[in-house]
Amino acid sequence: MSISNLSKDQSQILQVNAPAKVNLHLEVLGLRSDGFHELAMVMQSIDLADCLRFANNEEGLVSLTIDDPTLSAGDENLIVKAANLLRSFSDRSDLGAAIHLQKNIPIGAGLAGGSSDAAAALKGLNSLWKLGIEKNQLMELAADLGSDVPFCMEGGTQLCFGRGERLEPLSTFRDSSMSILLIKDPLVSVSTPWAYGRCKEIKGNDYLSSEIDFEKRRQKLRNQSWLRALDVPPLYNDLQQIIEPELSAVENALKLLASLPGSDGVAMSGSGPSCFALYPSLQSAKTVHDEYKAEFEALGVESWCCPFKSQGVSFFDE
Repeated sequence: MSISNLSKDQSQILQVNAPAKVNLHLEVLGLRSDGFHELAMVMQSIDLADCLRFANNEEGLVSLTIDDPTLSAGDENLIVKAANLLRSFSDRSDLGAAIHLQKNIPIGAGLAGGSSDAAAALKGLNSLWKLGIEKNQLMELAADLGSDVPFCMEGGTQLCFGRGERLEPLSTFRDSSMSILLIKDPLVSVSTPWAYGRCKEIKGNDYLSSEIDFEKRRQKLRNQSWLRALDVPPLYNDLQQIIEPELSAVENALKLLASLPGSDGVAMSGSGPSCFALYPSLQSAKTVHDEYKAEFEALGVESWCCPFKSQGVSFFDE
């Protein structure tokens, strides 16, 4: 049953905004005992978001529809996984929901679109089903779903450690006008496991191996002066050094962005292939975007101008 087929007296429809993220800083420190990579990151929410709509149904089933036919709406979708995890945690197998995803964040882009959708599902269904699950418990469930899901739940600017799920909030850019000009080749995506696998192959001999060394690197990042003031972040991404030489779409995107006027730096986000240029304001980003829009279209790349955002998933009336 789709949301559009639900009558108004059956359920109120809830809408949740699920914003993307970019990495202002990404260091791969080494391997953890659980096989995941130990990371030291600064992640930033941006104003490019998917929209999820939720409505109750009476069948006790979770159904998902998506406006993008290339995406699976089956049990492997993180939204469905989040719904099933929430039902299991609450011991309420009778709960059902019709969910619709309006997909705006590009897929396989290093922007955490799937993770943000999962975080939105946890928040939306907790409210729709009136479960009253507290924030700290939702964050634990978020970490079970994926490394980026806790950040997407909280959003804003965060130091992210561990495999990405250990958060330390920052207020540095809360009132900042900083924005990005984001581009992506729609025909190219990057598998995150592949990216980290290549990182291990190429840089594994230089990995740190002890918790003492991990904590030293975390503290070094915490002490960076740009995290305590409205300074321009010195963009950095270890995975960019791995992906750029192997993927011409990333190499070309970074060269193109670096050639544009007025930016304060360029970088790849996450495991790519999305790349962005940092600008001091949304207007400055839009001015450059408008000037070079024809060039982006000629090259076949999608482009967006996105200001920094101070929160993660949120209801549309928040």
